[in-house]
Amino acid sequence: MASKFGLGRGLADIQAGMGELPDISILTGGERVVIKQIPLAQIGANPDQPRKTFRDAELNDLAASIKEKGVLQPILLRAVQNQPYNYEIVAGERRFRASKMAGLTEIPAVVKKLDDHNAMEIALIENVQRENLDPVEEGAAYKNLIEKCNYDMADVSRLIGKSTSYIRNSMRILDLPESVRKMVADGEISASHARTIAVADNPIKLAREIVENKLSVADAGTLVKNSKRAGKSRQFTSKTIAVADIKKMENDIQKSLKVPAKITERRGGAGQITLKFNNRLEMNELIEKLKKC
Repeated sequence: MASKFGLGRGLADIQAGMGELPDISILTGGERVVIKQIPLAQIGANPDQPRKTFRDAELNDLAASIKEKGVLQPILLRAVQNQPYNYEIVAGERRFRASKMAGLTEIPAVVKKLDDHNAMEIALIENVQRENLDPVEEGAAYKNLIEKCNYDMADVSRLIGKSTSYIRNSMRILDLPESVRKMVADGEISASHARTIAVADNPIKLAREIVENKLSVADAGTLVKNSKRAGKSRQFTSKTIAVADIKKMENDIQKSLKVPAKITERRGGAGQITLKFNNRLEMNELIEKLKKC
């Protein structure tokens, strides 16, 4: 589809017709976004990138396309300090890697001012929307948002437009042994199979049975019912607090301390309580209240 800014032909075609490619300034809402040519040597990967696996065949195909047509869609970067590079990739690492393979020395990019949380959100949304992540990477990305950004499952649900049960089940895959997670990433068993056997005490044995006997998800469910359940699974289930109860506790804290409160429960019953304040005065008042508790 051709862009209203004339980018449908590809930036390489524009450059061929105009000579050296200038910065392209686009007004989006109230913000002016500039597409720049950034040297690849100045760009580094995002350590919190949800996608960890980049298959050689896919990169080779994309590199061949870039050699012929150029990079059709700019990548998204943010400026960083105290790093051996000037910019960090927020979205578009696959295009960045393929551009290197294609022999390019620079790449079209949009540079935006983003904090760690914003960068993680955008990277996750882009990969989920493009269905770039394998089930293990997807579960790990949700866990990363919850642990590093102090999100709960409801926050992640609103962010990506999927149910909390979907997110919970995706994260369940992370409880599987590494050998089984590799089977999921390699496509030997499906994510549905993996979620089904994650609550069992012997997931490695069950995963092998699924592959050897080409069992359906329903068949895997029957195996799990006839197997011993994992103690960790029972422990987490028994200690999970209902959403309504958490909301009530948050409201009680807010009424008592006069500040917004958020409770986040972790596996095994652990968790944290976050209290928010708007300025230094509110912070000092809150500290004094907590001292008296």
